[in-house]
Amino acid sequence: MPSELENYLQRLEDLRGQIKNLITAVAPDRLNWRPFEASGEQQANSLAILVAHTCGAEHFWIGEVIGGNPPTRNRQAEFSTQTSSQTDLFHLLQQTSNETREVLLALPPDAMNSTREVEAKEVPVRWALLHVIDHTALHLGHMQMTFQLLTGGTPHPAPLWKQRLP
Repeated sequence: MPSELENYLQRLEDLRGQIKNLITAVAPDRLNWRPFEASGEQQANSLAILVAHTCGAEHFWIGEVIGGNPPTRNRQAEFSTQTSSQTDLFHLLQQTSNETREVLLALPPDAMNSTREVEAKEVPVRWALLHVIDHTALHLGHMQMTFQLLTGGTPHPAPLWKQRLP
């Protein structure tokens, strides 16, 4: 039976795999498509932006907060991401996966019960990990809806829970 940490890693790998499968099914010139144009907080996000933002958040919470790596996230830049192919997004997903695996596998055994300070607030490590899973799943749903709008109503097939269970 997988440990708690291995379970979290499996969930994140599964979600990233679903994201990769979805963007594979989109023509490269459509990865920057937005369902509608607006400005500021009302702006709809493209698949490229959603992938960049999801990876940026995972990097922040796991790499910077849990792992203590130097801050490098530029959240604002995530929302202006443009790409010309899936390759850049695949690389970003893989880079994020590598960092997450490296940080989590290096954690001492008692780290799951510890906290980290984020914006003057004590955040449990376990909460931060679950937040990343929750956040990634939320944006996967946004990507699925964007795909459906992009294809005129055709949903991208998503695996059932029993197909995702290791």
